[in-house]
Amino acid sequence: MGIFDIFMLLGGVALFLFGMNVMSSGLEKTAGGRLEKILHSVTSNPFKAFLLGVGITSAIQSSSAVTVMLVGLVNSGIMQLHQTVGVIFGTNIGTTITAWILSLTGLRGDSFIVKILKPDNFAQLFAVAGIVCMMFSKKARRRNAGEILLGFAVLMAGMALMRSSVSGLESSERFRSVLTAFSHPLLGVLFGTLITAIIQSSSASIGILQALSLTISIPMGTAIPVIMGQNIGTCITALLSGIGTNKNAKRVAIVHTAFNIIGTVVLLVVLYIVRMFVDLSVLDQNMNPVTIAIIHTAFNAATTLLLFPFAKQLEKLATKIVRDTPGEETKYELLDERLLAAPTIAIAQCNNTVAVMGHIAREAILLALETIVRYDEEKAKLIRDAEQRLDEYEDSLNTFLIKLSAHEMTGIDSWKASELLHIIGDLERIGDHALNILESAEEIKEKGIEFSDAARSDLDVAHAALVEIVNMTINAFETGNVSLAQQVEPLEEAIDDLISNMRSRHIIRLQKGECSILPGFVLSDLLINYERVSDHCSNVAVCVLQTDNETMERHVYLSETRTPDNPAFVASYNKYMDKFKLE
Repeated sequence: MGIFDIFMLLGGVALFLFGMNVMSSGLEKTAGGRLEKILHSVTSNPFKAFLLGVGITSAIQSSSAVTVMLVGLVNSGIMQLHQTVGVIFGTNIGTTITAWILSLTGLRGDSFIVKILKPDNFAQLFAVAGIVCMMFSKKARRRNAGEILLGFAVLMAGMALMRSSVSGLESSERFRSVLTAFSHPLLGVLFGTLITAIIQSSSASIGILQALSLTISIPMGTAIPVIMGQNIGTCITALLSGIGTNKNAKRVAIVHTAFNIIGTVVLLVVLYIVRMFVDLSVLDQNMNPVTIAIIHTAFNAATTLLLFPFAKQLEKLATKIVRDTPGEETKYELLDERLLAAPTIAIAQCNNTVAVMGHIAREAILLALETIVRYDEEKAKLIRDAEQRLDEYEDSLNTFLIKLSAHEMTGIDSWKASELLHIIGDLERIGDHALNILESAEEIKEKGIEFSDAARSDLDVAHAALVEIVNMTINAFETGNVSLAQQVEPLEEAIDDLISNMRSRHIIRLQKGECSILPGFVLSDLLINYERVSDHCSNVAVCVLQTDNETMERHVYLSETRTPDNPAFVASYNKYMDKFKLE
């Protein structure tokens, strides 16, 4: 094997890895919102979690990527350790799909069916179709499909290059001696582990082994330990991602590693014990891409069957390896940057975090309105804490979403990120207005201001309307309820008219001498803040509607909605005007 053959081998490996990466990226983007939906279906049921792992890994073709996601989700508190064990079992099954696809390269025969199934015969067409989709299609789905096709074609080109580079090794005595050395099971496991740890993908290392098996005679007895080692080597990605996380997140990586190590030890020991008593001549037969895919799948399936009944014990083992410190609280990362590599999951995490932010904003407003009725120092502290937390959430979310925008996202995810940025600002401003309302409550207390009975009655009506619009807005965002979001605008218009009427009634009371000037200043400040809060609720509701309908423009929607020609809007507006009527 000359220097140029080595260059060719390295180039083939590089093309193979690049194609695998491009194909996986396209598959992940094509999966899009499905990953988010699958994520929300996680339960404590181990079997459902197992199916979840199979589904996600089959969709994006990378067990390492899924495990890193799990580390990030546990580190941010979205998932618990026990929920991930079944998912990890499933990822090891799902990742074998790639090996079966690549095994088609080993098909032999001259029949039309065999020829059409061989990737070598249609990879070039995939490359052409992929380039056409990526360059000339405006739709994100077609561009993603093109990315998958092109990635697969590059991957197959890499396999072909590797095959050509090692074609002369079969007759090399030196290579045969090296191959004989790896027939020792421990050396085979170590070799498979190191190679996969370097390239950080068991699917890729299995694919490379399949490519080599087409040219080089690799006995089954040599390949089995290597394949087992490849499954251990893929754990390095999760172990590295666990650095700097909380202890539960580290345990996710430990569970993944323990699964493969225990499976390798047990199955290898069983294999060689059986070999001591039974003549397994099949181990001397040479491997091909199909038999490699069979062994890869059989190993993961057997390990899953072996360990599935002991899922809780595996979790306990991880807990013993990464021990808790007495008195130490588990700290969760608000937004784990490990998820930036999976934009769809990252958007889902942002959405959940914004929902928490919405709850904080709602609590702040409700508490602030209560302090107007009856000032309470404890509530005042809670409002200030809430406003500070909203500021922290805004900073973290803005930073995270800006970093996320640097990653390649689907059109839907990019749109959601843009809408979330707008919503974050509105929720933070609602917290600011809650603080303003609190300051008015403190002024009322400090200066002994008392409102007239009529003013107090008007404020009670305004408070009820404000509570309803805030609750409606937060619920609409959290559930994605379009019908509920559509009700926000007529209520906001009703609140605007309600506040306008309150100002007019206050002026009349001033003219009659029923109210004094000082309470009037405070009332004016309160009404301004109430009006601003309802405006921000309107903004959030419009973002919810725009997320559902990307073509909707805010100004067009508002101009078409707020019109006497819109019977649905008029009916809702009248309903709210009757409900929040000033006595």
